[in-house]
Amino acid sequence: MQELVRVAVDAMGGDNAPLEIVKGAVEALELRKDLKVILVGPEETVRAELKKYSYDEARVEVVNASEVIEMAEPPVQAIRTKKDSSIVVAMKLVKNGEADAFVGAGSTGAVLVGGQLIVGRLKGVERPPLAPLLPTEKGASLLIDCGANVDARPSHLVQFAKMGSIYMENVMGIQNPRVAIVNIGAEEEKGNALVKETFPLLKECKDINFIGSIEARDIPSGYADVIVCEAFAGNIILKLYEGVGATLISMVKKGMMTSLRSKIGALLVKPALKQTLKRFDTSQYGGAPMLGLKGLVVKTHGSSKAVEVRNSIIQCVTFTEQRMNDKIKAGIQAEEN
Repeated sequence: MQELVRVAVDAMGGDNAPLEIVKGAVEALELRKDLKVILVGPEETVRAELKKYSYDEARVEVVNASEVIEMAEPPVQAIRTKKDSSIVVAMKLVKNGEADAFVGAGSTGAVLVGGQLIVGRLKGVERPPLAPLLPTEKGASLLIDCGANVDARPSHLVQFAKMGSIYMENVMGIQNPRVAIVNIGAEEEKGNALVKETFPLLKECKDINFIGSIEARDIPSGYADVIVCEAFAGNIILKLYEGVGATLISMVKKGMMTSLRSKIGALLVKPALKQTLKRFDTSQYGGAPMLGLKGLVVKTHGSSKAVEVRNSIIQCVTFTEQRMNDKIKAGIQAEEN
């Protein structure tokens, strides 16, 4: 019998919970027969949502959690006091080996704190980063870190580069992925103190393919496969990327409806345009994995709809099948030796 990958999902996390969360979970089950979903939240509420769908009941489990951590709550306090919250209960399933991965669209702070305090870091990992995939002209690039470590040190960025390389090689199938550090220019002497200190360390690192600096404008072209930065810059890049993409798509759609001629033209180019725009839809890649933990934790957007929840859950199956944690652990241990 095929071994199932067990994914614990915070059914109450995000702006569209539980409706879109449960819908996304059911869609993931339809696409992957090697998947079991554990929906965590108030049992009556979750089961009421599940009644809307037909699914393989043998591959769905509902675990009761009576509390919900709200977006505005202080993360550390919430994780420590709300022991029966959907985030805490779901992460404990990962910690205890009852689930292989966690997916949540709730409070980013609570997910980050819970990942470190409950699931725990792999030995040797200094700071676990959040690492989303960004759509580019050549496929996808990994942005690492996008929100977990605002005050990072050079040694943290070097580890980010190594973990990102391992991820892109094993999950995305990119051989010898190109690694670049976010900078305000291509020259080695440019940048703030953190970048100037980190650059030579990355240059000396023999187990990554470091290609130098990358300016923000070169990210969409796919200049690098792994984009290294601290979380402050990374979060700005991610949010601007998403904002520009959404605005551009909206403006294109409006522009095509301005006259009869444009409407006829839109009808002719619609199939090709739809395919092109889809390539720059961030939801197709799922959420951002928190790399370097003892178990897989994936954070999706607070506004996630079913498609992103579905893709985040499927992402966990790939991650688990590739034994990513073992590979990251081996990479970090090799660094220590």
